[in-house]
Amino acid sequence: MSVLAEAKAPLLVEARRGFAPWAGLAVLLTLGVLLAASADRWQGGWAETAAQLHDAVLITVPAAAAAGCWQGGRERRRRTEELWGTVVRPPLSRFLVSALPVALWVAAGYAVAAGLALLATWPYAQGPLGDGPRLARMAADAFVSGAAVAAGHVVGRLVPSRLAAPLLATAGYVGLGVTATAPEGAGQSLNPAFQVLATWVPVWWQPAATAVWAGGLAGAAVLAYAARRRWTALLPLAAATAAGVLLVQTGDGLWHTDPLADRQVCDTSVTPAVCVNARFADALPQVSAALSGVTGKLAGVRNLPVRWEDRDGEAGRDEASLPSLTPLGWSFVRGRLTDPAGFAWQAVGALGLSGDCPDDPDGGPDDRVAVADDTVENYLAPSPAQQYFDSLDAGSDARRRAALAARRAARARLLAMDEEERRTWLSAYFAARADCRPKEVPAL
Repeated sequence: MSVLAEAKAPLLVEARRGFAPWAGLAVLLTLGVLLAASADRWQGGWAETAAQLHDAVLITVPAAAAAGCWQGGRERRRRTEELWGTVVRPPLSRFLVSALPVALWVAAGYAVAAGLALLATWPYAQGPLGDGPRLARMAADAFVSGAAVAAGHVVGRLVPSRLAAPLLATAGYVGLGVTATAPEGAGQSLNPAFQVLATWVPVWWQPAATAVWAGGLAGAAVLAYAARRRWTALLPLAAATAAGVLLVQTGDGLWHTDPLADRQVCDTSVTPAVCVNARFADALPQVSAALSGVTGKLAGVRNLPVRWEDRDGEAGRDEASLPSLTPLGWSFVRGRLTDPAGFAWQAVGALGLSGDCPDDPDGGPDDRVAVADDTVENYLAPSPAQQYFDSLDAGSDARRRAALAARRAARARLLAMDEEERRTWLSAYFAARADCRPKEVPAL
């Protein structure tokens, strides 16, 4: 009869009663609290959800190891070690009866929390059909948490101290945290809690290799401790070594940028065209709607950027940077823009109204240009706080009151123009600003 067959009946009892279900519930509740507290930052993006769950491994792995360690010292605390040693089952069978239920419950707690997070993300996900949950990463993270239980169980059997569990959890947290934040080295590749950007995608075999690496080490520890033929520990150790070498040698190649993050989905019916990152393709209609007031006023105006683009880094020639939708939790929460007016104001600033050109070599900034910038900004998409700042200037000294009067007069003159005259003025304005020729900015 196999070891697992001998252990089956008591294994079921241990899985239904005692410490194991509570360990799984503790992992579920811990993850639930962490995820609920940060829901604005992940609920709405499949990649962000997977990244948040992966970051939680920094907590679940040390906690799982501590749970296994506590379970491993159970017989010592009960003073039933000698009685347990008289059982006819082999040591490995007795070990599995005690450790495996906790490992399964811990992995299940992580999996249930991950499933609930995916359900919470599903109504708000904004990606195309090619986007979706990162199930392989989540399965690997759940497996690693279960393997940590087995390794911790060995420590609990070997270390005769009630402090072993909390000390193991602390050491695991510190060790994983230090190697996760290291600038480079093997620690990053081998660390199952290494934190990655949401837009990073692992090579297809990386989750499996990480699971083999962690599971092989845990299996080697278990066999070295409990197996009758301890040399069998060399088998999982060899598998872990092979996986570890593969992970280390691949290094930075383990991760690559999500192809969706490099794609743009555009609304070309307006000028400038409105483009968003393909990961949030479903958000394009509401982004276009938020900018509709701006694009409507720019209809027929020449010398504009060709498009707004939602990319990392600086915009290319004839392009403007769209206010980024990421990181989630700021301007974009659960698939919705939190402040469309503020979003439009930031988009207008990216058109090159100010800050993109060096200072005038003949002196300081031109007051006439500053008035023109303010006028165009207020015409296209005024700052949500503009009235507040105007009221401050109105109650200030004579110089600031005069500057406010000049800005208000310029705004009124632009509004008083007919449509053709306004388009001509704006075309000349954008041509001068795009080429950094402040002296050619038309007067108002």
